[in-house]
Amino acid sequence: MWENVALEKKDKTAVLSVNRPKALNALNTATLLEMEEALCEVDKDSDIKALIVTGGGDKAFVAGADITEMKDKNAMEGRTFSNLGHKIFTKLQDMPIVTIAAVNGFALGGGCELALACDIRIASNKAKFGQPEVTLGIIPGFAGTQRLARAVGLAAAKELIFTGTPINAQEALRIGLVNKVVEPDKLMDEANALAAKISSNAPIAIKLAKQAINKGADADLNTAMAYEAEAFGLCFATEDQKEGMTAFTEKRKAKFENK
Repeated sequence: MWENVALEKKDKTAVLSVNRPKALNALNTATLLEMEEALCEVDKDSDIKALIVTGGGDKAFVAGADITEMKDKNAMEGRTFSNLGHKIFTKLQDMPIVTIAAVNGFALGGGCELALACDIRIASNKAKFGQPEVTLGIIPGFAGTQRLARAVGLAAAKELIFTGTPINAQEALRIGLVNKVVEPDKLMDEANALAAKISSNAPIAIKLAKQAINKGADADLNTAMAYEAEAFGLCFATEDQKEGMTAFTEKRKAKFENK
């Protein structure tokens, strides 16, 4: 269906792979547009409750944006390319389902930014993370200057961006860039197990919790708590809340219907 990405669906989980292994899965315009189409397809499938994002091949998650395409751009074209990345990665960030980055190799530049747009990041112990843009005369352009600082704090983000030096998976774990590090042959099993565990919970509650976390992160505490209270209240208008609490009192497993 697409030349540069692949989308597989199994049970309640979709797996989106950036599939340009010969180019270390570098993101060019064509790949970004195909990624957007794939995300739209996932969004339309109400059976999908979790999305795993990974890279094709065994060397790279995404090694960055495509330098061959970028090198001759002018200022206007550079801004347009940045805005395209912002648009698609924000779509990924705002998806109502949970998104998991399964980082199997190099996650540099746009690859690190792609992982940051996901809710949860699991890394192979062979993964490398970094924002090397300043070594090329540019800055991160797919929201790396913003999402990285929110994920690991200003000081760590500035060091990574200002030095352009990659870090290994264990250092990424230490600074809070990833949630977990596993052996390469366990990466997709771990990501799928996590997706299945999340998918067994109430989908509307997951959606509202994600919205509360994301919106609250950019708001003052009182505003964030007000949004949480609103989302909390909305849960009580769902059949899933009634089922979940009834199942608890009856000491049985809840059967959520996404209603």
